[in-house]
Amino acid sequence: MITIATLGPVNSHSWQAAVQYAPKARIKTYPHTSALIKAFSSGDVELAIVPIYNTREGENKEYFRLFDNIKSGYWIDNIVLPSYLSLGVAGQNVRRTDLRMLVGKGSVFRQCEEYIGEIFPELSLLNVQDIDVAIREINEQGLTDRGVIDTEAMLKSHGLYILEREVAAHNRTRYAVLGPELAVETGYDATAFITKPLDDRVGILVDILSEFSRQGINIQDMRSESDIKTQKLQIYIEAEGHIHDAVIARAIEHVENKVIGRPDSIRLLGSFPRIDMRTKYIKSFGFIGTGDMSRWFADRLENEGYRVVMTGRTTEMRPEEMIKQVDVVVICVPISATAETIQKYGHLIEPEKALVLLAGESENTLDIALEVASEEVEVMLVHNLWGPQAATMKDKNAIVVRTSRSGKLCTEFETFLYKHGAEICQDSAARHDLLMGVGQKLPTVISVALAMTLYNHGITSEDIDSHCTLTSLYPILAMARVHSQNPRTYAEILSTSGDSRRIVHDFAKNLEQVMKMADEARISDLCTLIDTNSEHLTSEFLKSRMLQAKAVDGLLGKMI
Repeated sequence: MITIATLGPVNSHSWQAAVQYAPKARIKTYPHTSALIKAFSSGDVELAIVPIYNTREGENKEYFRLFDNIKSGYWIDNIVLPSYLSLGVAGQNVRRTDLRMLVGKGSVFRQCEEYIGEIFPELSLLNVQDIDVAIREINEQGLTDRGVIDTEAMLKSHGLYILEREVAAHNRTRYAVLGPELAVETGYDATAFITKPLDDRVGILVDILSEFSRQGINIQDMRSESDIKTQKLQIYIEAEGHIHDAVIARAIEHVENKVIGRPDSIRLLGSFPRIDMRTKYIKSFGFIGTGDMSRWFADRLENEGYRVVMTGRTTEMRPEEMIKQVDVVVICVPISATAETIQKYGHLIEPEKALVLLAGESENTLDIALEVASEEVEVMLVHNLWGPQAATMKDKNAIVVRTSRSGKLCTEFETFLYKHGAEICQDSAARHDLLMGVGQKLPTVISVALAMTLYNHGITSEDIDSHCTLTSLYPILAMARVHSQNPRTYAEILSTSGDSRRIVHDFAKNLEQVMKMADEARISDLCTLIDTNSEHLTSEFLKSRMLQAKAVDGLLGKMI
């Protein structure tokens, strides 16, 4: 039988965490962390479970010293438990106003700081090391003016009456599981390491973090503290990936040998299944559409630990079957097929689930989704302004159109976009379509019409190269981009409905008006028009865009 060391007493939160991790194990309780670690390091127990982070209290203040004291073994797993705390008293008829002192552990008081400050601001706090002993004294002496804060199970096991429950909402604790051998890879892992005390050097922390960023590794947690003995900096980092992943091993080796410049300056604490202290409501995504963009998103969602099911015309599983199995249905098909796909499958989505539309047109699309899907189904549209060739979504624009039915599942998907670096813009459906008329439809119309004009006049690429200025090169580059990629993509953009059409039609009218003024050589009127436009655009906008244009000019000038 496995023996697990944890913090006591019986029925404490740490004891409950050990029971959850290994219900059949023999559990030995210890009064404090140092005794627990000593038992683990000496081999008296096979596993140890230690609280390291609380959502209200923050990290365990003994964090660095804890890991310094572990002479062997690894961090192999995690447990996250809600920390339900209650207020207990020694008499059935005791009320709040009868209390003169609160008794509990220091960590418990820190977790309940908000509650105590609001309800009992005048009461004394008695911080105890052994809550068992403290409660026995209260019972033996009949101290009805003392309240005890701890787990309900602990309070009831000593015969106390529960005066109030859940005195610290949103209170969860993360426990590290320590074992003798490094954990195997699961595909959804994290690696923790800590540096030895480092010599002072300007920018060393930034240089360490930059190496992980350069390798495309996400840092889940980072903290630093001065070593007690030397007062030199120590850095703790928890990064996504297993130590057996080449990219993680390479980054740590580079940091140790190149950034810090000292062998054996990093101590591996362990690799373990990745933990997320945020509450995740989504377990699975199902895609309707198996194109490159669907696969692009699916790969990244799988890397976040979600189960992903792909369906389409070529898959064995049909969308009807998939929809029953997942929490969120994602429709990612060509714009012209989106409305039909929603009408075909939207009514099959069960209440309390979500429909996310990865689409370039929102108003008509969302109207159909809200009409077809059950009122208990969450609905949201996301328009990603990048293609499947993009390596990441970092610093790329994502338009999010929420509806009155966008809830916690939609918010979790939006959080996924934010985590991966997308620049999120919240739009209404009509506003999105109007602005995409400027951002996508109009530039595509101009590019196609420009290419037609070159064809009509027999103007060749050689003619363009010899007569282009830097300013006239911009629309030429846009034209080349449109005509060197999948024509279906741009045909779909040209065919979008909604307010994007207003932009193009108004542009055509304005173009006709400007050309009429130009043909009539109305120089003064044209100057007034340009000044009016400049005032609307604002000097700040023009100044910043001119800086961008000059930077591009510098690059283009070397190419022509």
